Amino acid sequence: MFESAEIGHRIKKSVYQSEEPALRQALLQAQYELLENATFPVVVLVNGVDGAGKGETVNLLNEWMDPRHIRAQAFGATTEAERDRPEMWRFWQALPPKGHIGILFGSWYTDPIIGRVMGRQKRAQFRRRLERIRHFERMLVAEGALVVKLWFHLSKRAQKKRLRELASDPKTAWRVSKEEWRRFAHYDEFVGVCEEALRETSTGEAPWQIIDGSDPEYRALTAGRLLLEAMQHRLSGAHCPVIPPPPLPRAPLDGRNLLNTRDYSLSIPREDYRRRLERQQTRLGMLTRHKRMRDRAMVIVFEGMDAAGKGSAIRRATAAMDARYYRVVPIAAPTDEERAQPYLWRFWRHIPRHGSAVIYDRSWYGRVLVERVEGYCAESDWMRAYDEINDFEEQLAEDGAVVVKFWLAISQDEQLRRFREREATPYKRFKITAEDWRNREKWPLYERAVTDMLERTSTSIAPWRVVATDDKLLARVEVVKQLADAAEQAING
Repeated sequence: MFESAEIGHRIKKSVYQSEEPALRQALLQAQYELLENATFPVVVLVNGVDGAGKGETVNLLNEWMDPRHIRAQAFGATTEAERDRPEMWRFWQALPPKGHIGILFGSWYTDPIIGRVMGRQKRAQFRRRLERIRHFERMLVAEGALVVKLWFHLSKRAQKKRLRELASDPKTAWRVSKEEWRRFAHYDEFVGVCEEALRETSTGEAPWQIIDGSDPEYRALTAGRLLLEAMQHRLSGAHCPVIPPPPLPRAPLDGRNLLNTRDYSLSIPREDYRRRLERQQTRLGMLTRHKRMRDRAMVIVFEGMDAAGKGSAIRRATAAMDARYYRVVPIAAPTDEERAQPYLWRFWRHIPRHGSAVIYDRSWYGRVLVERVEGYCAESDWMRAYDEINDFEEQLAEDGAVVVKFWLAISQDEQLRRFREREATPYKRFKITAEDWRNREKWPLYERAVTDMLERTSTSIAPWRVVATDDKLLARVEVVKQLADAAEQAING
């Protein structure tokens, strides 16, 4: 794979000096067209062997284009805040918005490759991480991003020469530490692992471009042209096709589903309600304060039809928790900032550290519910979202998060009664809007979307907990109890 990059590609400095101004002007023009267009972001990954000119290339791209609209970020060792969250969390924070360019120096490839070379992970784990990277990049492209992946290579002989040159110059000696020499000692293993990584992740939607880094002029022009061609191609209207997801199963012939077959008649006497609620709140409070929860996060999702009682259930749960432990994130229509990013971005940014919790009042499931029913996204977008959501929740669970998802189910008759009660009660009128009545008219469409969601995203690591809420008192007790059960199971392993 690296043979062509080891033959010593070179160009004359006079050629570089004659071509560089035109390339620079074209890149700047494409950048401003991208900024004005503002329909997609550009994500540039800069990876490769030590000494191959990665840093110089990043600096050059910043010099050639307007740095105000470029976000260049280098990734080193993980910080304490990053270690307390899933591995991909820090990369989600660095994604550029639509119309901008993000240059990621290191990116999500560095740690898997170094970990494999240094023997910190087995091949099966390495391939699993590569598979996750493929899914992530496919999602970025499907969400509209242009992903340009540049790999800068040097032969073993050229790398040794380059490291010695850097180490002998007082101005650059700081760039060659013991770590670089230690990695050089593993050059052959490093190249073998890198070849596997590139082979497994060079896809149609996000291919790798390998650049010989031995000659600065050749390296610079090649990288600049590759970026320019990719941007111009995309600005012309071309878009990489994404493999469509498998179709959903047909609706059952008898019309029975997970919602309309629930028993909504169950209830508890009011005189028993407070006693049972306080018992479960006590359990939840003690369990969330347990020392073993300091190494776990809780990610709690509340979804449900309008008037199903999400707010009142959340209040009963948080009443049992330390206010320093949790944060409630209400989800409404996305802001301009959020629309400029992939749909999961606004949820990744709120992922809690170990020892804390976040409660989502509505969540990423809006993609397969309201966006599906209301036509806010294409069918291909919400169809692929099932797999993307499952992968997202799997990453949370692998990092130690306790993922608890509630669907608060309500019957049509009870929803109608609550709507009318809200209209008749002055201090409750703010809870009922014309949109609520409009959504009610689409009950069959929402019911189908919900049942598809439950079937496709209820997994062993993040199962859906469907709670009937026609009796609010019983529903509140059940929600707090199931939260306590989830925390208890996490503590006991």
